[in-house]
Amino acid sequence: MTKTKTLHAVFDGKVLRPEESVDLEVGKRYVLTVESKQKITDVEKDAAFDLSSLAVKTNISDLAMEHDHYLYGIPRRRSDGAQ
Repeated sequence: MTKTKTLHAVFDGKVLRPEESVDLEVGKRYVLTVESKQKITDVEKDAAFDLSSLAVKTNISDLAMEHDHYLYGIPRRRSDGAQ
């Protein structure tokens, strides 16, 4: 049975050093998949920061409340748009 575990590590030039304690069997062979994670120090470089730039004007006043109705055709929650 294959188990998947996500570990965060720092490469020191020779070896990967886990940032937290790990529960791995000493001497056992493991397959590593390496993915680079860069810390975003400038929040304005985060893609989610400018989420409003993705907004589309729909002129549907109750879109937030009734999104399931518009996406999947289920009955509206409220017919008058009131909460």
